[in-house]
Amino acid sequence: MADELNPEMMQEAAPDLLTLEDEDGKECTFEVIDATEVNGTRYLAVIPYQEDPESLDEEAELILMRIGTDDAGEYMDIVDDDEELLTVGKVFEERLKAMYDIDDDEIDGPVS
Repeated sequence: MADELNPEMMQEAAPDLLTLEDEDGKECTFEVIDATEVNGTRYLAVIPYQEDPESLDEEAELILMRIGTDDAGEYMDIVDDDEELLTVGKVFEERLKAMYDIDDDEIDGPVS
């Protein structure tokens, strides 16, 4: 049957999830929306993950994370520097507009 999902299609349909632990030891799960490199640094655009598609919040906040390395290995930080946030945010805005066919009037403000 042409309508059946093969394992490759199911994997493509599954969200790319990332579980991180905050400063208080609480685990938070995010869905990775996009990833790119800007000026030699890797970044992720994530939103809080909602398992039930019915409960998806259209106002979900996009979070930009920087991937870095140190002596202990790879780590992630939320981008909070205003200049870096504007630069990387514009890159993701253009990428996501193209990926999801978003009009300029659907964007309410800066990403964080």
